[in-house]
Amino acid sequence: MSFFDTLQEATHQERQTLFNLPIIRDALDGQVSLASYRAFLIQAYYHVRHTVPLMMACGARLPAHLEWLRKAVCEYIDEEYGHEQWVLDDIAVCGGDKDAVRDGQPSLPIELMVSYLYDLIARGNPVGLFGMVNVLEGTSIALATHAADAIREHLELPPTAFSYLSSHGSLDIEHMQTYRGLMHKLEDPADQAAVIHASKVVYTLYTEMFRGLPRDKGDQHAPV
Repeated sequence: MSFFDTLQEATHQERQTLFNLPIIRDALDGQVSLASYRAFLIQAYYHVRHTVPLMMACGARLPAHLEWLRKAVCEYIDEEYGHEQWVLDDIAVCGGDKDAVRDGQPSLPIELMVSYLYDLIARGNPVGLFGMVNVLEGTSIALATHAADAIREHLELPPTAFSYLSSHGSLDIEHMQTYRGLMHKLEDPADQAAVIHASKVVYTLYTEMFRGLPRDKGDQHAPV
C-alpha cells in the first residue's frame, strides 16, 4: 500500500466526521443560506492568506535529503499566491465587507489551526504541513465538484461569487494528483507519522470551524 493510501485509511474516521456534519450535507445538497456561504468564505480567508507564508516557512526548514520536496513546495507557492484575494472578492459579491474581513479575526478553530501549523514547522517536523494539504484540498475538491453549482443556483449568485471555490475544483484535483505522487516518495517513517498526525489535527479543527458556521437553510438570495 502506498503512503497516500495509508494516509487516507489512517484519517478515515476524521474525514467521515467532517463530511457527516449537517452543514456539509446541506452544502453538498446545495441547501445553504447566503449567511452560511459568506461565513464559510470569511473563515476560508483567514486560513488561505497563510497558505503561502506557511509553505515558505516549510520550504526553508526542509532538510537536504528532501530537496525534491522543496522543489514541489516552490511550485505550490507559485500556484497559490494571491488566492486570498479571490476569497475577498467573492465575499464582496455576496454582500460582505471585505475590508472588515481583512482587518478581522478568525474563529478560534481557524486561529488554532494556523498557529498549530506554524508551530509544527518551527518546533516539529515541517513535512507535517502536508497533512494540511491533504485535508484542505481534499475538502475543497468535494465542495467545488459537488456543491458549488448547486449552491450558486439555490442562492441565485453570479459565477463571480465562486471564483475561489470553483477554481479549486479543477486546480485541487490536479494538486491532489501531484500530492499523491509526492506522498508515494515520502518513505521516512517519522515524516509519514508527522503527516498523519497533522492531518488528524487539521481535520479536527476544520470540523470545529464548520460546526461554528450558521446553519440556516432559509431561502436567502444574493443582494440586489
